Amino acid sequence: MERTHDAPTVDAPEGPPLRAIADAVRRERTRRELSLGELARRAGLSKSTLSQVESGAGNPSVETLWALAVALGVPFARLVETPAQPVRVVRSGHAAPLTSESAPFTSALLSACPPGARRDLHLVTGEPGAAREAHAHNPGTVEHMLVTAGCWVAGPEGEQVELHPGDYACFPGDRPHTYTALVPGSAAMLVMEYS
Repeated sequence: MERTHDAPTVDAPEGPPLRAIADAVRRERTRRELSLGELARRAGLSKSTLSQVESGAGNPSVETLWALAVALGVPFARLVETPAQPVRVVRSGHAAPLTSESAPFTSALLSACPPGARRDLHLVTGEPGAAREAHAHNPGTVEHMLVTAGCWVAGPEGEQVELHPGDYACFPGDRPHTYTALVPGSAAMLVMEYS
C-alpha cells in the first residue's frame, strides 16, 4: 500500500532560536517563582539584558545563557533546545538498532522518558470503519504509537500520518486527534505520556 500521508516537514531555523530561548527562560523563571530582577541578580546580569532575552529581542551570548542555566538550576540544553516537531515519525527500519553481544536481540530507542513523566501503555486494535475521535487530553499529554499489525492513519486533526507495521509516531495528545484502522486486524502499542 502506498504511503499517502507523511509527517509535516519544517525547515530548520537559521541563527539562534531566539523565540524558543525567550520562552524557555521565562518558563523556567516562572516555574521557580523568581522575579525578573531576582533572576538577573543571581545570574550576574542586568535586568535590561534579561528583559531583552525574555522578549526575544536580544541576541544572548553563550555565556549569558550558561549564567541563566546555572542560576535557574537547569541544564543548558533546556534553554537552547528548539521545540521538537509536534508530530514525529520513525519509519520501520529507520531507528538505529543496538545489538546484544550475548543473545539474538536488538533494541532501538524511539523516545527517551523525560524526567518526572508518567506513562501508560495500551495495546490498541481496530478494524476498518469510522475513525476513533479522541478529545484533547490534559495539557502536556504526548502519545506514542508503534504499529504492530495492519495499517493506521493517526494523529492530531489535520496532521494525521499513515503508519504500517514497525512504524512509530509521536504526537500531541492535548489536541483533538484520531485513529483509523485501514485494514482488518490492525493493532498498535500506544503509550500515553503525561507531564
